[in-house]
Amino acid sequence: MLSGMRNKMTFLAGALAGSVFTAVVFTVGAAGLQALRAPEAQAAAAQAAAPKAGAIKYSTKVVFENERVRVKDVTFPGGVLDTGMHTHELAHVGVILTEGKLVFTEPDGKKETASFTAGSVGFRAANATHQVASPGPGAMRVIEVELK
Repeated sequence: MLSGMRNKMTFLAGALAGSVFTAVVFTVGAAGLQALRAPEAQAAAAQAAAPKAGAIKYSTKVVFENERVRVKDVTFPGGVLDTGMHTHELAHVGVILTEGKLVFTEPDGKKETASFTAGSVGFRAANATHQVASPGPGAMRVIEVELK
């Protein structure tokens, strides 16, 4: 079973093998990994997860947690211009599930626009403070892995 799962997580192998993330990936299971890789599944999930007008600005759901990590599924609907300034107390890795653009604004007003492709990965150190905007028409979905 393990060798079959390795084939399905080729895109993650270099970043995760032998790390604290390995347990998280194996906990998701082969079906979950397949959903992460299938563009149609990503698009359908992003569309289904996007709130209707007047609903919450963005959504965060804890999908896994143990003594080492907390994994969140975060969705930014298209057109969200301000999540509010917030601080990530823990260092975290973000795995982008949907293609799109996010704008990060720091407390001093400095803005950084980042374009993402599905499957890209990024890291932020602990105590990162910013607000996020999702100016595009489609939802942006990110799996955020916080390191405890």
